[in-house]
Formats: sequence, C-alpha cells, structure tokens
Amino acid sequence: MFRPDTDAPGATGNELYIVFQRGELVTDMRAAQPCLLPAEQIQRNGWNPRRSHFMGYWHEQSCHALEIDPEATLDLMKYQRGSLYQVLGRVEEQLFALVGRASQLLDWDRDHQFCGRCGNPMRADTRERAMRCEPCGTINYPRIAPCAIVLITRGEELLLARNANFPGPMYSTLAGFIEPGETVEETLVREVREEVGVEVRNLRYFQSQSWPFPNQLMLGFFADYAGGDIVCDEVEIVDAQWFHVNELPMIPPVASVSGQLIQHYIDNL
Repeated sequence: MFRPDTDAPGATGNELYIVFQRGELVTDMRAAQPCLLPAEQIQRNGWNPRRSHFMGYWHEQSCHALEIDPEATLDLMKYQRGSLYQVLGRVEEQLFALVGRASQLLDWDRDHQFCGRCGNPMRADTRERAMRCEPCGTINYPRIAPCAIVLITRGEELLLARNANFPGPMYSTLAGFIEPGETVEETLVREVREEVGVEVRNLRYFQSQSWPFPNQLMLGFFADYAGGDIVCDEVEIVDAQWFHVNELPMIPPVASVSGQLIQHYIDNL
C-alpha cells in the first residue's frame, strides 16, 4: 500500500526509487516489482541524480521519484527504458498510479526551473510541494489537467469512437479537457456534441483516475443517448459507431478508466 507524505526522512539505504531517464521509465524486468529500484542498485550503477522528489511510503519503505543523468549508462541486459504504457496493466493499479505520480512530479520540476513571471530561478519550497520564486513571490504547484470522459449508451449499444492518434483499430469512449468556467457536466455535453454531433442526458458519475499522459485527472461518467445522428468532427475523431455489447471492436484495457466504464456497464446489464 502507498501512504503519501512530503516530509522526507533521513537516508537509511532502504529507499525505493522510481527512475526516469530522458523522460522514459527505467525498469528492472527481472524483478518482482520492475518499477521499484532499491537504493543499492542506484548506488552500484553510479547513477547521478538530476532531480528527486520524496513521495511517501510504499509498504512502509520510503519511495522517491528520481531522474538520472541522461548520459548515465544502463545495462540493457537488465534494464529497460520506455513509455509508461509498457507497465500499464502489467503492474497493480496502485503501483501504476505511483509511477504516474513520479512522472508528473519530475515533469513539473523540470518545467518550473525558472519563474514564468519574472524569469528568475525557482527553488523548491521547504514547507509544501511547490516551486517558489523568491524575488517576486510566485508559487507554482504541480499541474493537473482535469478531463471528462463518458460512455454513451443506448440499451445494449455503446457509442465508441476512434481518435486519430489511437494505435491500430482501437475504439474508446469520448473525452475532453474541462475549459475555464465549465462544470464537468457542461464539458461532457459540449465535447460529445463537438466530436460526434449527438446529444446526451442523464449523466452519472462513475469514478476518477489519475492518468499521467502527461498530467490528466480523468473523471468518468455514463450518459444516455438523447438524440442526433453521428457526425464525426474528422479532426480528433475519424470514426464513431454504435456497437452491440456482444460485437465490440478493440477497446482499451480495464487498467484505464475507459476500459472500466465499458466493463462495468456490460457487467451490470
């Protein structure tokens, strides 16, 4: 289990690290927990840290996000470096969320080395997780981009769409970022209308998921079809169709909130 904390303990040699290099996750594919590297491995490999953040405790061992020097040598017989997608669905959900937390913290740190208001260097705040500019007082907290995602249903049919950026023939639920001044419900109605041209009603909240691609918080909903014909925007959405629950196309894994929405609806018909 993970217990978040911001008050870093003293070094004990028993720390665990989630390691990134050049923006990619470093894993030990021979280990039981390939994403969690013990302190002795970091030291033995001579990996110099560029930035590090204490995140809390994984099963009572202190856990840190670590970015190592881009020129550090990796033993490719032991370590693999790649996208977070490589562990999606392959590690338990809470560990994947922790890996996502590490990725987002390191990205935030890297992107806030200088103040966006006055240009001076920023420093990590010692009292909270924030970057502070001493000359002008600007404070930057880790960024979260809230995103609404919805499964539209019509009895035993699901409206699924294929985004232009999806790999292969995969279809998924519809989603969009929440704009300033919008409620989540307003976002869903607008996004569905913009992307596929239909109207929805009876919005019901399902659950949320932190989604580190790169820093989204997905808010999952169900909605009933209310009317209109499918007309794809042909920019983000290249195809959208009604699929019977017994004849679904390739869909996202249940490790994603999209996959969970689909599975939950089918299980409760």
